[in-house]
Amino acid sequence: MDEKILRIFGKHDDNYVSGEEISKELGFSRASVWKHIQTLRHLGYEIDAVPHLGYKLVARPDRLIPEEIQYKLSTRSLGNKVLAYESLDSTNNTAYGLAEKGEKEGAIVVAERQKKGKGRQGRNWISPNGGIYLSCILRPDIEPREVAKITLVAAVAVCSSIREITGVSAMIKWPNDIMIGKKKVCGILTEMKAEQDRVDFVIVGIGINVGAATGNLPKTATSLAKESEGKISKVALTKKILESLEEHMALFNKEGFGKIRNEWRDYSATLGHHVKIHCHNEKTEGHALDVDKDGALVVRLDSGIQKRILSGDVTIAH
Repeated sequence: MDEKILRIFGKHDDNYVSGEEISKELGFSRASVWKHIQTLRHLGYEIDAVPHLGYKLVARPDRLIPEEIQYKLSTRSLGNKVLAYESLDSTNNTAYGLAEKGEKEGAIVVAERQKKGKGRQGRNWISPNGGIYLSCILRPDIEPREVAKITLVAAVAVCSSIREITGVSAMIKWPNDIMIGKKKVCGILTEMKAEQDRVDFVIVGIGINVGAATGNLPKTATSLAKESEGKISKVALTKKILESLEEHMALFNKEGFGKIRNEWRDYSATLGHHVKIHCHNEKTEGHALDVDKDGALVVRLDSGIQKRILSGDVTIAH
């Protein structure tokens, strides 16, 4: 019902619409319409009411709720189903459980905060209020060895979206950390369930420090609010990420990794720099040359030998 009322406001181009007109269109009493208007106000919608004119939607809340994410969202499937929570242990865990139960591709899980946010290699992701915590269910027709490429696809989609919405020159540190200068503003965690020769589903988890107070973040992190001029809309950025991720996944499915690999290079904060990579108990140091066709980082060691790095933590020597 609330979503239907919002659609009616949208059709009237932010002009007043009478309670009688709303009740006739929806088949509910004017008293019921009033109750739903109060519910929308409680959710953060600013709705003006004038006798003899009716109701007018004045302002929308910047909250990750289905009504806002799906409003004028131009995707074909990604975001068609939105499961929104005030708080979760982990959006990735919730999305994984839903996917195991057969949830279709395109469903997303969002939360205003996470209590046990997940980072790469088992680390925690600090997830206070003011961020975007989003997990997408994908069911690509690929082999398990190709999932690493999806991590880079997601990084390109997120990085380009941040640049477009905020104007901030975000960059990608291999494989998927989104950086502003030397500080991290976004992390991406890709998890999958697969059989030997095929992927059942992939969960792409995205955590972005949007308006989170930097005092609540690690010293190595920053927020879009601190790095940009003006307020950043979480809803607008989330919608752009969904649209960009669907577009880049369609390109990946149709043409492979080549074009996305070139775009990743354009956004790279890693290539051309001396890097140190720590993976489990092994340390590698050298000059970052390229990302290969499988998404691996190609590093030239001091000995002159080139080495492919498939995973690990990268430190860039500036």
